[in-house]
Amino acid sequence: MATPNIVNVTSIYGGTAQITPSGTSAVATWTYGGNTSNSSTSLPGLTPAASSVQKIESIVVANVTASTATATVALANNATFASSTLTTYLAYQVSVPPNSTLVVTDKSTSFYLMEFQSIGVTSSTASALTFTASFETIT
Repeated sequence: MATPNIVNVTSIYGGTAQITPSGTSAVATWTYGGNTSNSSTSLPGLTPAASSVQKIESIVVANVTASTATATVALANNATFASSTLTTYLAYQVSVPPNSTLVVTDKSTSFYLMEFQSIGVTSSTASALTFTASFETIT
């Protein structure tokens, strides 16, 4: 596992991934549209592939219900997001009012996700919150 030199990049691909927790346990299987047939591809914890890095541009949480729900977004120091190895909370049990959004991070607070890290989320209410991440994969 090497940290890529992002001064001499080969490629930069933009992407958007989303996740809607169907329960209240931590989840980290993000999906994004795959091809023109609208298939989806799984991203475990937004973890970048080997020899790449992801620049997380934004994470936005939307409450799609009529009740307040709390959101947690966390960074783990492993590629499969095990909540027992959390290193950093980006948002911890933040109340998201009904029918509103919360910007957890944006372009002014972007950060890099290495291949040995992952991002997972929790919601206090099943299917109440949708999390959307915008990122660049740099190789």
